[in-house]
Amino acid sequence: MLVPFDTLPETARIWIYPASRPFSEAELPAVREALDAFLTQWTAHGADLRAGYDMPYNRFIVIGLDQEQAQASGCSIDTSVRFIQQLEAQYQLSLLDRMNVSFKQGPYITYKSLEEFRKMARARSVSGNTIVFNNLVANKKEYDENWEVPAAESWHSRFF
Repeated sequence: MLVPFDTLPETARIWIYPASRPFSEAELPAVREALDAFLTQWTAHGADLRAGYDMPYNRFIVIGLDQEQAQASGCSIDTSVRFIQQLEAQYQLSLLDRMNVSFKQGPYITYKSLEEFRKMARARSVSGNTIVFNNLVANKKEYDENWEVPAAESWHSRFF
């Protein structure tokens, strides 16, 4: 069951998929339509899942699930991953590669490999004050409060 993302409780489980490039203005309506269709029919063991999504910066897909109503099962999570893989293939981008870092450089969102980010930290091209996207947040409260944080306040701090 698709619901507006902002109506999900703070305890909603969150999955964040950073795109290797921004979605274009031409792609956004189709991506949103696909997300609407997927989340409208998403179930776990026959039970509707109350879920919503956010697409901040046209660069991330954030799926939230209200687990108070029904919890995701292994099969339903697999189904969501296959859906994300279909988006990757259709739009020729990466959404599932966890070995990359997204961060702000001025007004831009930059997407680099973990190794490249480490090199940038050594060269002081990024610092502990660089705003990074902590895609490891687990629930909506953490997403709202700790997703965009200075690198020094996230797992990225090990590079400084």
